[in-house]
Order: sequence, then C-alpha cells, then structure tokens
Amino acid sequence: MSNGVPKTLETRWLLLIHAIPPKPNYLRVKIGRRLQRLGAVAIKNSVYALPMNDETLEDLQWVAREIVEGEGDASIVEARFVDGLSDAQIEGLFQAAREDDYAALTEDAQRLRAEFLKGTTVTTDLGRLRKRLNEVVAIDFFGASGREATEALIAELEESMEPSQHKPSQKISRAEIVPGRTWVTRKGIKVDRIASAWLVRNFIDKQANFKFVPGQGYQPSPGELRFDMFEAEYTHEGDRCTFEVLVQRFDLDDAALHQVAEIIHDIDLKDGKYGRPEVAGIDRLIGGLCAANPEDEVRLAQGAAIFAGLYESFRGAVA
Repeated sequence: MSNGVPKTLETRWLLLIHAIPPKPNYLRVKIGRRLQRLGAVAIKNSVYALPMNDETLEDLQWVAREIVEGEGDASIVEARFVDGLSDAQIEGLFQAAREDDYAALTEDAQRLRAEFLKGTTVTTDLGRLRKRLNEVVAIDFFGASGREATEALIAELEESMEPSQHKPSQKISRAEIVPGRTWVTRKGIKVDRIASAWLVRNFIDKQANFKFVPGQGYQPSPGELRFDMFEAEYTHEGDRCTFEVLVQRFDLDDAALHQVAEIIHDIDLKDGKYGRPEVAGIDRLIGGLCAANPEDEVRLAQGAAIFAGLYESFRGAVA
C-alpha cells in the first residue's frame, strides 16, 4: 500500500485528450503522424495513451502545445483504469500496433534479401530498414513479437556484406547442456515459443524449467538460457525461426522433427517458404488456445500436447 492506494491501482498511463479544429486539414494529419511516431495508441476518438514516464510526458506536452497553437484544445491526464479496459488489454493494443510494424519490416527485409541474392546492391535500403527498425524498437514498450525475425534478417544481410565483422554460431551438443537449466523467454508465448519450449523439454533438456519475463529490460541471471527474445542465446537467425535454430544448433537429425519445424516456420514467418498444408489449421488452433488462456504455463501445457501429437503423426508416417 502507498498512501492508501494498492500497488495494483497505481497510475500507469498518460492520456492525451484533444480536440482539433476541422481547418486547416493538415494539422489533424500532422498530429496523427506525430502520435504514431511516438507509439501512442487510440483508446477512443481523440484519446491517446502512452505508458507513463518522464520521456513520454515530455513527448505528449510538445504535441499538446502544437495542438493549442493550432487553436485546438489538449489536456494530458495521468490515469489508471478501474472499469472497462484492463491494463492487459491496453498493453495488447500497444503490442498489436508494434506487431504490425514488425510484420511490415519483416516483409521489406525479405524483399531486400531476395534482391540481394539476385545480385542487386541493397546497402542504402538496408541502412534505411535498420533505421526504421530502431525507431520501432524505441516505441515497443511491451516487447511485441516480430522484432527477432526482422533483426535476424537484417543481421544476416549485414553479415553477408561484411562477413569479417561477424562470428558464425557454433553447434552445441545436448551433452553440453546441464540438465535442469532455466530457459527464459518473453511472456505471452505463441507458436514459436510454445513449440521451442516443447522441443527443449523433449529433445534437449528433459528437466528444463521455464521462466516467462517482460520483453523489454530483462537481465538474465547466471546460468539462464534465453530463447526467442532479443539478444537471446537461441533466437531467430537469418530466415530461420527459433525452433529451426534449436534443431540446427543441437544437431537434431529427425525427419519428423524437421517437418514440424517447417510448419512452425511458415506460421511464424508467414513467408510460405515450405507451403505446408497444415499451417492454417495449426495456426488457428494455437491462436484459439492463446486467446482462451492468458497464462503462459497453461499455454505451454496445452500447446505441448498439440506439438507432441503432430510430431508423432509425422513419426508414424516416416516409419
């Protein structure tokens, strides 16, 4: 308790409530673009939210001043939601917005990769793409999915242009993994993280413990292994998802497992690389599982059963 207010009810948000005159038209467009660059999300018409900190407060103060100078009205409010939208739902709005940004960046990165493989010079476009990624990362307040895929594709292109600046990743045998390690990933797990955790516990470290942490700002403890998160020991590499990277890094030579990996790739990267017919059904199934279960432990338990069954179906077909 602090001043009689439970910690769960502490103020978390800044709201910009504004009214912009219909004329001139450019002012509304200008303010909309500025709010978009700041990473603000619309709660209602003319009500935008940002997480509360000194930097976001200053950003909104500049926007409010610009609106007032344009003969509009603007107020900045420190807020907590006690009815209607929950904090988790508001975080979801931010994550959805950034996931869309990352998806667009990934699509552009895949296009540049294809052009590079054809022999086209993409240095300038790659620099612009890296700059855009940095701008999105700066407003990714809650660690949305998608950063790893874009970062990996850009890093692969940069490595191809300057190979001497990068060291190739080394394979690690299962014998080198001490059983019972803590494997850390971002909370709000979805298909690649669920499948990767299943893979770890069944093929790499049968005594693995899992820890789900915020996507931003986590500092790993000694001995922890991170996967499918930024700067993790195991995450996207080039055009491969984390599941594929784990299969490759631990040298898991299993035909059925490789088929599962192709499905995870097509769902996670959405590039249709393998054209797996199972993608739509598995994607829908995992999406429904995640929508019905906000708890990561439940998602992992139920998702693991799905991937275990999928693997056994392929293993039986191979046999």
